[in-house]
Amino acid sequence: MSLGKLRSFVESVTAIVAEERDERALLQRIEPHLAKLIAKDDWLPEAFTVPHPQYYQQYLLHCDPLQRFSVVSFVWGPGQKTPVHDHTVWGLIGMLRGAEIGTTYACPSPGSPMCNGAPTRLEPGQIELVSPTVGDIHLVENAYDDRVSISIHVYGANIGAVRRHVYDVQTGAAKEFVSGFSSQVLPNIWN
Repeated sequence: MSLGKLRSFVESVTAIVAEERDERALLQRIEPHLAKLIAKDDWLPEAFTVPHPQYYQQYLLHCDPLQRFSVVSFVWGPGQKTPVHDHTVWGLIGMLRGAEIGTTYACPSPGSPMCNGAPTRLEPGQIELVSPTVGDIHLVENAYDDRVSISIHVYGANIGAVRRHVYDVQTGAAKEFVSGFSSQVLPNIWN
């Protein structure tokens, strides 16, 4: 197993975020690099693939020193899902192993129930975009009740330190949270 693929991805994204200020262009430029990273499931160290019996795991793989972006592996145990939440920053989600089902949400007016869109399934090799400008509120769940799924996320900040929100679907009320990460170690991509 070689971390060269992750290192190459980090180098490419570092150059892009240093040059590009337009969010849509930035997402378009990063997407093919993420597609290349998730094209083959042979690079992610085992330590960053371990599920928790109750909660999905958010393992930090890299955080830019200026916190302009972070790369995270999300590990979904069988049947696990997020609450309805936002990100407040741009992001790309690439499916590496298994599958996820994502459902977008919108809040038409404060105090009213949230509207949800049709669920979409993300299969290995597919990528989904999120941001406040393209759609940022969703619920994500492992598509499988009998196996682990893993997705690779790239966010326009240190996502573990960003103040975000979970939502009450019935009222649209938002509650602030900071996610943190599921482990205290990083892979050494510079070996």
